[in-house]
Amino acid sequence: MARTPRSWRLARRSAILLLLVLGAGALAAAAPTWLRTSGATALDADVQVHVTGTTAAPGVGAGALVVVAAALALGLVGRIGRWVVLVVAAASGVVVSASAAAILRDPVPAATSAVAEATGVTEMTSAVTLTPWPAVATAVGVLVVVAAVWAAVSSPSWGRVSARHEIVRPAAGTPVARREASTAEAGIDAPGSPAPSGAPGRAAQPPEAGPADEPDEQETWDSLTRGEDPTDR
Repeated sequence: MARTPRSWRLARRSAILLLLVLGAGALAAAAPTWLRTSGATALDADVQVHVTGTTAAPGVGAGALVVVAAALALGLVGRIGRWVVLVVAAASGVVVSASAAAILRDPVPAATSAVAEATGVTEMTSAVTLTPWPAVATAVGVLVVVAAVWAAVSSPSWGRVSARHEIVRPAAGTPVARREASTAEAGIDAPGSPAPSGAPGRAAQPPEAGPADEPDEQETWDSLTRGEDPTDR
């Protein structure tokens, strides 16, 4: 069953909205704390260190911003540009997912860097604790890739359906245009067009009757001078 213009517009808007939601979701997942650990200084034996997702995995925040930008651009670009936008969106989803998965595999380097920044030493006094947010960000990145692939699969129908519902005027030289030209030359009017003056095959309209001829004023006075009745003619 062929899609209607409303359905292909809905599909495009759904793709844009889905990418926007997923990009915002990746940003939201990167904001909370991902890692917890502790260190020590000469003045404080227990320094609690909390590492957010944007600090532990900068690629998540950057990729999420690119996904949002790609979603906005999807509503503006043309037929070729949409493929570029969707490829960029899928690549950004891969970056988000890979950055978050790297923290899940080995959170120690990110925790060590955060402890060194907080205490001045790289030695941690407790184990690294992970929150659920790295796993959430990984899942959101995978969903971004799936959404970009779905939009790419449904993307060709956007142009086909819109072109099928456009009214195109026949160009010069086509059989329809030649038939219209021959019809105009033969004097056959198109429906709803005004009838041309002097067209063959149509009875000429009689000229409108003008006002009655007025008698000449000088001749009237001459007749009166001669003693004649000017009205008796």
